[in-house]
Amino acid sequence: MENNKKKSIIPTIILTILSLLWIYPIILILLNSLKKESAITTTGVFELPLGEIWNGFTNYVASVTQMDFLKSFWYSLVISVMSVVLILLCCSMCAWYIVRVNGVLSKILYYLFIFSMVVPFQMVMFTLAKTADTLKLNTPYNICIIYLGFGAGLAVFMFTGFVKGIPLEIEEAALIDGCNPLQVFFKILIPILKPTIISTAILQLMWVWNDYLLPTLVLDIKKYRTIPMAVQYFRGSFGHVQMGPMMASIMIDIIPIVIVYLVCQKYIIEGVVAGAVKG
Repeated sequence: MENNKKKSIIPTIILTILSLLWIYPIILILLNSLKKESAITTTGVFELPLGEIWNGFTNYVASVTQMDFLKSFWYSLVISVMSVVLILLCCSMCAWYIVRVNGVLSKILYYLFIFSMVVPFQMVMFTLAKTADTLKLNTPYNICIIYLGFGAGLAVFMFTGFVKGIPLEIEEAALIDGCNPLQVFFKILIPILKPTIISTAILQLMWVWNDYLLPTLVLDIKKYRTIPMAVQYFRGSFGHVQMGPMMASIMIDIIPIVIVYLVCQKYIIEGVVAGAVKG
């Protein structure tokens, strides 16, 4: 028993140290968001926000007022919610089709989705920006179609792995009872897919919410700014950066997605593991 305890203590210590290393940058940003500008830009970066360098929540007020926070938050929210809903709906139906049809074309389609996961975004970003302008996808209300294309690979992969473990007899019984295919999908499949839906939604939400490059390339920066784009507002001319408000705006960007992740993290593990085992 004692040997087992000693063996379990060592991995715990190692994982604790690794966790602290991952959390440390966030803690550093939080501490600096509460300091005066002069303290951040000098040797006070690693000091606690105490005494003369304490600036309270002034940086947060400046961040919200200067970067037009409410408008940026709205654009980020609209893009994230619409993109995630579209990805979940289209990719779950596509995965169901791939698994149940199980023909040559469906297999080719599946491997094309898998292949899309390994294509670097940098290879297509300039062509994408021009195409988005041509097709009028350069607004926060249309960019979700582009996110669907880039998020479909991972989503289809996860949904396909889970659908393979669902007995076909359940769907056949629903059809015998008078359900049409759409009713089978929404009334039978969707409740069963709940763990994978939640885990996929959170992973996609974290990606879309924090994405900076795609909105910058596609959206009109003068009209539309998501929160990651608005953070760059604090970069002035000649390389000057308002470090205090920038740190505060980064924390504002991080907090919502961290809260969502902490609340739903168990569903991420359940969904990923279930899809991996059943696939």
